[in-house]
Amino acid sequence: MVRVSNNLVGILNFVTLLLSIPIIGGGIWLSRQANTECERFLDKPVIALGVFILLVSLAGLVGSCCRITWLLWVYLLVMFLLIVLLFCFTIFAFVVTNKGAGESLSDKGYKEYRLGDYSNWLQKRVNSDKNWNKIRSCLQDSKICQRLLDDGSSTRVEDFYRERLSALQSGCCKPSNDCNFQYVSPTNWTRTSQSSSTNSDCAKWSNDPNALCYSCQSCKAGLLDNIKRDWKRVAVINIIFLVFLIIVYSVGCCAIRNNREDNGWKRYP
Repeated sequence: MVRVSNNLVGILNFVTLLLSIPIIGGGIWLSRQANTECERFLDKPVIALGVFILLVSLAGLVGSCCRITWLLWVYLLVMFLLIVLLFCFTIFAFVVTNKGAGESLSDKGYKEYRLGDYSNWLQKRVNSDKNWNKIRSCLQDSKICQRLLDDGSSTRVEDFYRERLSALQSGCCKPSNDCNFQYVSPTNWTRTSQSSSTNSDCAKWSNDPNALCYSCQSCKAGLLDNIKRDWKRVAVINIIFLVFLIIVYSVGCCAIRNNREDNGWKRYP
């Protein structure tokens, strides 16, 4: 007897099976086209994700369509573990990103970011020299300060102070407002007698386009502000995905029950 739940599980897994193919293809393309360490870092996780989705979809598709109960059990076990992991990650993401925000400045269009305002767990990730050296290389490759470099001396100080800089541009491409440096251009500042030495970032600032403030605490804080916003978006998407997974898991449970009933009918005609 054809059961709706088995057909529904089969259809859902056929769709995810098709989706896994471009994911794997995208990972392979990325591994061949990558020019920077940042791009190469993504290829293996993308391929692994695509293969994982492919295998899980195959298990669900074959188990539901061919009435193979043990495959459906494997499929449901993986789905259950995925639901638990996603739930834990969603809670963790909300907890970790609960702290930290940019500080608004008087008569400035941009905000300033302090590393100490963010969660200790995130701070430890960026304070690791090994991690930050890789991240700094990625930031330099991404040319986040290129627009400010291109503007050069054509930008007046009044116009620059009204700029709506991103968190990374504010933290990595200019010195902290505490330093009281004299403005020359968006990426060129000079020390004066009133320049502060209390902020450790002031000593790290360099007018060298390849250095700027990439080693500053403010640059790390700008990155964490980006991560905070991105993780919150991911957490919201995870909630939607969790609801979808729970529905699929419930339908899969019905499919297993149908298989048992069908096997019972075959055993006792």
